Amino acid sequence: MTSAARKIRWGVLGYARIARESLIPAILRSANSELHALASRDEGKLAECRARYPGVQIYSAYEALLRDPEVDAVYIPLPNSLHREWTLKAAERGKHVLCEKPLALNAAEGREMIAACAAHGVVLMEAFMYRYTERTRQVREILRSGVLGDIRFVEATFRFLLSNPASIKLKPELGGGALYDVGCYPVNFAGMVADEAAGVAAGSSRAEAVAASGVLDGGVDVIFSGLLRYPSGLIASLHCGFNAHRRVVAEITGSLGVLEVPDAFFDNAGALILTQGDVRREIPVAESDRYCREVEDFAASILERRPPRFALAESLRNLEVLDRLFEAARA
Repeated sequence: MTSAARKIRWGVLGYARIARESLIPAILRSANSELHALASRDEGKLAECRARYPGVQIYSAYEALLRDPEVDAVYIPLPNSLHREWTLKAAERGKHVLCEKPLALNAAEGREMIAACAAHGVVLMEAFMYRYTERTRQVREILRSGVLGDIRFVEATFRFLLSNPASIKLKPELGGGALYDVGCYPVNFAGMVADEAAGVAAGSSRAEAVAASGVLDGGVDVIFSGLLRYPSGLIASLHCGFNAHRRVVAEITGSLGVLEVPDAFFDNAGALILTQGDVRREIPVAESDRYCREVEDFAASILERRPPRFALAESLRNLEVLDRLFEAARA
C-alpha cells in the first residue's frame, strides 16, 4: 500500500475528556488516520468505549495497547505527571507519540523524551492545537508582512474560573497548576512572536531576563503572571489562572501598529483587530478544525518522513521558560 493510501492507526492511552470530546472525533474525521485502539483503567469508561466505538480494540492496561503491533501512533492525554513515563514506554515499543501539552514537567524530562524518541526512530510532537488555527496563521502572516513595524510588546492571557474542586488540575502530584495547564499557551505565543519578530527559526529566540509572581492554593498555582525581556528589547507579559472569569486574548504592539487577537487560542470564527494611527480595521478569521489539522499533520509527518509543522525546538524552549518562570516566582 502506498503512503498516499495508507492511514495511520492510532491508539489512545486514557479516555480523558480532551480525548473523548476533541482528539478521537478528530481522528475519525481525518483523511489519513483511523482509530484502532483505546486503553483505560476505568471500567466505566471501558464500557462506554465498547459501546461508542464498535470494532476498535479496547484495553484495560496501557501496556497492552503498546504491545498491539497494529498501533502506529499513540495519543497521550494523561495527567502531566505521566507524560514522560508513557512517552518513553511508547517509544520503546516503536510507537510515534502525540503528547498533550505541556510535553513534560520540566526541560530535563523533555530532553529525555526527545532523545528517546529520536533513538527509537519515532516522531514526537506536543499537542499545541492552537498552532493549527486560521487565527494563528493570520497572526503570523501579519507579523511577517511588517505592517506592525518593529515589535516592542506582546501580552497574552489565558484564564478561566475552575469550579470543580476535584479536578486533576488542582492536584500537585499530577502536575496541576495554571501555568502548566493554560499558561503554557501564552508562553508559546510569546516565543512564536519573538521568533517571527527576529526572523529566526522556530524555537530560537531566548529571553535574557525573566520575572514572575503567582499565588498558590493547595500546592498549585491558581494565578500566575510572568514578564520576559528579549535581547531586541521586546517585552512579553504573560498571564494565566484558575480563579477568575474567562479571559483568552493576546495583543502585539509594534512601532507602526497594534494587533489585537481575541480568543487567541481558540478556533472559532471571529476577527483580528489591526490599528495603525487613527485607523482601526477588523480582519475576518474563519472557523477552523484545529484538532483535525493537528492529527492530519502529525500523521502526514509519519507517512511522508518529515518533521511535523510544530517543532520540538519550540516545545523544549517552552519547558525551559516554564522552569525559569517557576524559579523566578520562588525567588
